[in-house]
Parts: sequence; structure tokens; C-alpha cells
Amino acid sequence: MKSFLKIVGVVVAVGVLFLSCNGGSGDAGSAQSEGNKEIPVAKHGMYADKVIYSVSMDQSVALKDVIEGKTDIMFTSVPYDLIEGLSDEDRDKIDVYSVPSGSLALWLNPIPNKAPYSFTTTKGEEVFNPFAINEVRYAMNWLVNRKQIVDEVLKGAGDPMFTMITPGLPGTYKYNLLAAKLGMTATGDEEKAIKMIDEAMKKAAELPENKGKLVKNGQFWEYNGKPASIKFYIRVDDPAARLVIGRQISDKLEKAGLKVERLEWDRSKVMKAVYGANPQDFICSMYTEGWGAGGTASYFDVNLSQMGAPYYGYMPGGANPDFWCYENEEIDRLGMQGSYGQHLTTDAYWKANLRMNELIMKDAVRIWLSSQKDSYVANKANMEGRVVYGLGDGMNEFSIRTANVKPNDAGEKILRIGQFSARGTLFMSTWDPIGTQGFSDVYSMSIVGAISDNAVGTSPVSGQPFGLSVGYQNPSQITCEPKLVKNAEGIEVMGGDVAVPADAVKYNSATKTWEKVGEGVTSAVSVKSKITKGYCWHNGEPVTIADIRYADAFQVEWATQDGEDDPYYDSPFASQMSSSIANDMGKVWNSDGSVVAYSNYFFAPDSNHTASGSAINPKAANPGRPTVFPWEIYEAFAEMCVNGSASGTEYNIVQGDDNQIDVIKQTCVADVKAKLEEFIANKHIPVSLKGIVTEKEAVKRYEASLKFIETYGHAYISNGPGFIAKIDTVANSIIIDAFDKYPRKANEFVKQFRTDLTNIDYVKAPSNAKAGQDAQFEMTVSKVSYPSIDAVPAKGATVKLRLQHPDGSETVYEAEDKGEGKYVGTIPGSDTGKLSGGASYTVVIVSAFGDEAPSVATSSLVLP
Repeated sequence: MKSFLKIVGVVVAVGVLFLSCNGGSGDAGSAQSEGNKEIPVAKHGMYADKVIYSVSMDQSVALKDVIEGKTDIMFTSVPYDLIEGLSDEDRDKIDVYSVPSGSLALWLNPIPNKAPYSFTTTKGEEVFNPFAINEVRYAMNWLVNRKQIVDEVLKGAGDPMFTMITPGLPGTYKYNLLAAKLGMTATGDEEKAIKMIDEAMKKAAELPENKGKLVKNGQFWEYNGKPASIKFYIRVDDPAARLVIGRQISDKLEKAGLKVERLEWDRSKVMKAVYGANPQDFICSMYTEGWGAGGTASYFDVNLSQMGAPYYGYMPGGANPDFWCYENEEIDRLGMQGSYGQHLTTDAYWKANLRMNELIMKDAVRIWLSSQKDSYVANKANMEGRVVYGLGDGMNEFSIRTANVKPNDAGEKILRIGQFSARGTLFMSTWDPIGTQGFSDVYSMSIVGAISDNAVGTSPVSGQPFGLSVGYQNPSQITCEPKLVKNAEGIEVMGGDVAVPADAVKYNSATKTWEKVGEGVTSAVSVKSKITKGYCWHNGEPVTIADIRYADAFQVEWATQDGEDDPYYDSPFASQMSSSIANDMGKVWNSDGSVVAYSNYFFAPDSNHTASGSAINPKAANPGRPTVFPWEIYEAFAEMCVNGSASGTEYNIVQGDDNQIDVIKQTCVADVKAKLEEFIANKHIPVSLKGIVTEKEAVKRYEASLKFIETYGHAYISNGPGFIAKIDTVANSIIIDAFDKYPRKANEFVKQFRTDLTNIDYVKAPSNAKAGQDAQFEMTVSKVSYPSIDAVPAKGATVKLRLQHPDGSETVYEAEDKGEGKYVGTIPGSDTGKLSGGASYTVVIVSAFGDEAPSVATSSLVLP
């Protein structure tokens, strides 16, 4: 039988111009991609006239529908064994896109995270939590057998994973070297883990507060006569992976003397119990997590913060001020430095990020188990070639835009997208456009990402930012004069010597006015940006500077607490946005529509990130999601939360609350309509837009959005190449129609992202290396023309060996091109003679043609 599964490497650097969406070489009429085929010109921002999303509760049925052409693309990954089990005839009917986009982890509840490790629950019960002991959490890294999970559960379709950084992707190897330095292995060491847990529990039992309370009675530890148990939430709706893994780990924990309550539930019950509940409720102490990549990345500082730093809101307690929350000030400090551009040099950036990675691993509140090689499928006969896809995340928003489905008999291009859901629904999380946890599931993201354009997009092939709804200054032309300064607390933060004009303005949430910054203000950088010509909202109104101004002011308003009872303040929102707001030193709003932003965001490793990080953006809220709305929709929801609604419902942005705002929930949509009608009657102008928009302009916006909502029955109004024309929550279907006013064509994206990539197919390490002698590594490298996966031997690639030293430094050696895709790299005897005998050294191999995404492989140099 044939094997279709092939992984192509990811990410590094691409130059971006002030233009919003240029890239590639040649023009659309002479593009050379997919076997020298020309790129067909599209009518719209997506090739399809209509996209229909549906859901299946059976993965085998869903795959069969793609094979038979009833579904064009399966947007949910298909299990490896299902694809491997297909006949050759059926395999020939599908295109397979395989990427390392999924990952599995364990979420641990560490409350109270300090001795004596007992606490009183919200119900008044005194309990002992074994995972409050750091040593017990850390021991989980040896208790789990990651290799067994990959080999037996994932059937080889994955890799052992020790951090949130997917192994094998470019830019990740430095993070993933740490596990070996800490003594962790893919197979684990169950005996060692049990010993670590037992010693930690015995030590806890000797504490004066636990004397006579915490005792081992037979096999299990007890506290006050009851088992000191682990309440383990296991996803029963993932029977092939997380259910199996959960049961295996439960057995291992019980060998270590910890009784496990195996709570095998589906997603609907788990989400509220894990992410929506107060850890002090203690209804859950461990959970089998499954994560999608969320995007293709060139740097991973945000990943570190999201999955390890309390401030970001994804750790126990979710940064909710009403909950007990996990805290780690050092991790938060390092995370904010990396995510918000606070490093002066690339070396400082890496030093801090690697330190943060180590702290996260050692505190062990989230234990990573494995990556997953996810496979997505499309029907070959229905499509004109392969679609653009994320090398780090698989099918994404650009897949929908570039899916050139063949027309039906009526000449209409209708793209049918399938997704798997064990519950049989596309609607798993609240469609909240403001809160930090709205649109938190893969189903909603697959839809809204395709119809929403933020200021800056991310290349699915390089992970580099590029101008989308906003064009920004060429990175080589921005002004940068960064320096570190001490803030009022004596902490070093980013500052600079770029003079900010005295008439630059910032929004003051206390006075509700735009205020000049005055004389003597400086910043690290200045970047000019401008709304891309032709962008319109789905209600037909153009995207304007008013949208940018409103978004700026909204973020300041909701992230700043002006008094104890400030109704416009939200703590989780502030937790994510405050550092970004602090970087804003003022903006100059020019008469030609351009804006010069003065900022203390300086991304030392990459000037493109520095430039894009200061671009203006119409997105006001729901940080971390692709959602973006016109200012009047943000205003309507905000005022519903603060000043009430027509129905009397007291709306909020609290995850899981029955009254959380929702752009598709009909009762909430009715209240949005009523609020817009109220705005029209009162000729309402948001306080932040007074003097910026007129009453006439404001009313025109309200009327346009009101008409859209009345026509389509929902309030998801955005600016992408398609809009939601119909939502059927009963049939679990969503229909997207092409948006005629979108200023781009789908073929532009195909052209922009077309790239020749290398792939390291084989590495042969020296088998008898000796100190003082040359050590030769042989590599076989192929070329693929993304998004195709057809490979030919790579000619003229640059292939380098990166020898890793124990102190964290590396020595780089360039390999010689021997022809026919064969490369030989040599570590000279003069260097091997300096290495310690009896040691194994990691060698990272990197290949590329230029500044495109490289391929990365790892090998070892073993010296006797």
C-alpha cells in the first residue's frame, strides 16, 4: 500500500515591504507552482463563491465523504491509522496534508502551591492536594512514557514532547535541548518517578501541619482518613488518544500511591470544570489536554507565555481576580519581556526565553507529552491543485481562500468543508467578540479566520508577519534607537532615544479624552502604517481611521482601572493587554490617513516583527483570536455589558457564564439590534470618537450594521473575503458567501506564498567517530515547491551542521554539495579533539535555499 504522509519543514525570515500583500516572483499570469501550472485568476478574495461548513460525528464517515467527493476538504485532522488503512484506489482520490500541528499535554491544578499543601475549598472542605508539591508535579516527567504514547497510541504519528514548542520546527531546537540537560528521556523512568513522588509525600507528611493527618494506609496516601486523591478529567470523546493515555497515567499514579478518580467526560463538561472553574473548587486536579498549533510561527515567545505564564490567562485560575490563581512572578516577567519587545539584543532575547522555558519545565504545572503529525485530506478530483496550508498548523484561513474548487453544472464554485465533532456541533464555545476566552475552539476559529483580516497576517509557510488590512513601513526604513531604562519600580524596561512629537496623542481613560503627550517623551522605535486601500466591513462601510482610534481607546479603557468600581475594567483583559498598552508612547494621525506610532516595542531578533508590532489595527478586543469588528459593534456590546440591554439581561464577558455576550445567540443578537436602534435614536457618538466622527457618520454606521443583522440574523460583521450568510445551529451548518467588496483576489495569496523549500530526508552520522579525527555527516536533501509535496533532489542548497556544546554555545559547519541531493558536512579533527570523550553531542542540521523556511533535523556525535 502507498504511504502519502510527508512532513515539510517550517519557518524563518521573509522580507516584507510597505505593501500589504506582495510576495513571490513573477506575475499571476506566469506563476510556476504545482508542476509549472499557471495560477488561475480568482473573481474574489477566495476562489469559491460559497463555502459550506458541516460536521460529522464519525471520522470514518467523514473520510469516506471526502473520498467520494461529497466533502471537498476535511478541516479536522484524520487519524493516521484511518489513512493507512485505505486501499490504493481510495488513497489515489485524496490529497493528504501532513503537519506537526497537534500536541497533547497534562494540565495540573497546583493549589495552594505551597506547604503544607492543604487548603479549604470553596465549599469549606479541608483537603490535601498532592500536585501542590512541586516535586510531585516535576516527577510526572519521568512517570509518563512519551515514546510509548507515540508508538502505541499515536501509531508513530508524532514525536515525544517536553515543552510547548513542537520539536523539529525551525527555531525550536534550542528550547528542546533542555529536556536532555534535565535528564529527561522519551521513555521516562517509572521507578525513579515513583521514588520521587514517595519521597515528596513522606516529606510533606513530616510537616507539623500534616502530622497524623497525611499518612499512607496500605497502597494509598490518605488525608484525614480520606484518600489524597487525584481528580483526573479524561476526554472520553477522544477514545483513540486521550482516553487511552488518561487510563495509562492513572494506573501509573496509583502505583505511586495516589488514588485516582477517573472522570471520563466529554468536552462540554470538561471545559467549564477545568478552564471555567475556580481551582479552589477543587473539582479537577488534572486534565488530558489537546492543542492545535493555532498558526505557523517564526518565533515562540508568545507560545511560552500562553502555555506557561500566569499573566496570559491559560494557567490555573485564568488570571481571574475572583479565583485562586497560579502565580510565578519570574515567569511572568520573562514572558512579558519576550512577548512585548523588551530585549535590547538577540542574545538577551534567547537567554531570557531559554531561562523562562527552564522555569516552566521545572515548575511543571503543564506536562507536555507528544506532538501529533496531523493529517488533513482533500478530494483531488474536486480541486484545481493543492491549497495553501500552514506548515505548522495545517488547514487554516488561507486554505479556504486558496481552495480552487471546480464549478458545478451551474458554473458556481461551492466549497464543502467537513469537520469532526464527537458532540456533532460546530458551536463549542461562546462567540464573544470582547472577552479573552471568546472563540476558544477550533471549530469557530476555522470559520472566522477565513472571513476576518487583522492588520497583520502571518505567512503559513514562513511564519513571518505581513501587512494585511494595514500596510506598514518597510522594516529597513523604520527608526530604531532602543535602550534599556529603569521604570518607577527600578526595573529595566525598553525605552529609547526616538523623539516623540509633542502633539502626538494617547487616550486617557480617566478623562475620556485624547491628550497630547507633551515635550520630552521618547520611544524605542517609530513606525508608519496605513489602512490598506479598499478594505470594507461586511456591512458595506469602509474601514476608517475611526475604527483604529476606537480600538486604541477601547483597549486602554478596558485594561485600565479608574477607581474601584470602574464598570469598563476587566482584569483578564488587562492581564493580556496592559504591557502592550504601556509600550504605546503616542501616535501622530496624519491628514493623508497614515499614522506614525511611537512605541517601546523592539523585537531584537527580527526587524519585521518590530515594524509589524507597531502597526495600527482595527481590532479592539478578544486578544489572540483573528476576530475583528467595526467600532459600532464593539460599542454596542460594551454598552450592553455596562449600561444594560433591552431585554434586561445583564451581559458580561465571563467565560462559561450564561449571560456571556455572543454574536450568534439570538437573544443576544436581538439586544444588539435594540442597542443600535437606541444609538440611532440618540445619535450616539462613543466618547472616544467625539470630534472624530459626526452624528451623521455614526448613524450611517449604525444603520448599516443594523441592516446586516436584520438580513443575516447575526452580528458577526468583519472585513475578510467572505461573510456568514446563514447559520443553522440545528443542522450544525454555516454558509459563507464571497464578499464582493474585498480588495484582494485569491490568486494573490497563492502567488505570495509559493516557495521552494528544502527537506532533509536522511542523515547518516559517523558510526566510529574518534576525538582528533574528522567526523563526517552525510545528508540527503530534496526540494519541494510548496504547496506541492512532489520532491526532487535539492541542488545548490545551503546545509549547515550546528554542533551543540554543554554551555549552550554552538559551532557551525557548512556542508559540501556533492550533487544529486547528497551533502557532506565535516566536523574537523581539530575540533573533535577538544570534545570530551565518552560523551554524546547533539548536532542540528539545517538546510535552505535562501531566507525561506528551513528544514531541520537532529543527529548525534558520539565519542568513545
